[in-house]
Amino acid sequence: MTAGAEGDALAFTVGDELAGQRIDQALAILSGVPRSQVRRWIADGRVRVDGQAVLRPSRKLVEGVRLEARPPEPVELAIEPEAIPLVILHEDTDLVVIDKPPGMVVHPAPGHWSGTLVHALLHHCSDLAGVGGVLRPGIVHRLDRGTSGVIVVAKTDAAHQGLAAQFHDHTILRLYRTIVRGSPSAGASRIDRSIGRHPRDRKRMSVRTRSGRAAVTNWRVLERFPASAHAWLEVRPETGRTHQIRVHLASVGLPIHGDVVYGRGRRRRQPGIATLDRPALHAAVLGFTHPIGGQTLRFEAPLPPDMQTLLDALATRETRAG
Repeated sequence: MTAGAEGDALAFTVGDELAGQRIDQALAILSGVPRSQVRRWIADGRVRVDGQAVLRPSRKLVEGVRLEARPPEPVELAIEPEAIPLVILHEDTDLVVIDKPPGMVVHPAPGHWSGTLVHALLHHCSDLAGVGGVLRPGIVHRLDRGTSGVIVVAKTDAAHQGLAAQFHDHTILRLYRTIVRGSPSAGASRIDRSIGRHPRDRKRMSVRTRSGRAAVTNWRVLERFPASAHAWLEVRPETGRTHQIRVHLASVGLPIHGDVVYGRGRRRRQPGIATLDRPALHAAVLGFTHPIGGQTLRFEAPLPPDMQTLLDALATRETRAG
């Protein structure tokens, strides 16, 4: 892949490493911006292949073609920084690693125009504005609102592109810990089922779809709680689809405790065991190669109090039952 800048435009000659990839996927990696933003460029006629406007984001690239994109003029950032406390696990000139609390939305979206991680980061990092987009400055990946744990944010364009490439190539180490309802029949397993929009409820994701994208999730049992029909799992996703862990575990009869979207049914309350007001899912470990320095980094966030309280309650019930 060779690249060059021509004024405000981006220009690339496609090599064999990107041949056969969708244009929106490839351009998102090359430019370091979200695929949704690339699709808007395509819809606005801002992306061309060998001089011809691209009409479909799903069009596959061919080796040797010239891929060009002309992003719109930058607009002034409209998000006001907010002095929201952050738990910082690591920070340098290129990136910052945060332990996100449950309940915090990562970036502004309809219904969440304040109080997000982005608002907090703009207050903490005075030079973050514009890195990777207006509404998602610095954001390379995201955690659901209810999910706690480790998230990395880029502070420079170069770091954003480097991290985005690692997420795309699935070289990032991501380990989650979760409490599920149900009794796993095995000690570990691998779920390989495509995920797409639910055929009837477009706000949900599902494995029952004809247009899903490949998704793989590995899990293993850390501890069993047969007295309350729960289990404590470590989960390692190989891909990063929307709601992937929640959807996959529910699809094999192990819905996450507290998940009212994918954990429907079998929600009988048990004495002494509180139901969380969020899915009991924690991004415990994040490991990656520093996009600028090249060193291997690994960060771990401790279990948040609500999940620890639930685990203790399950353990206490187990002791009493024994």
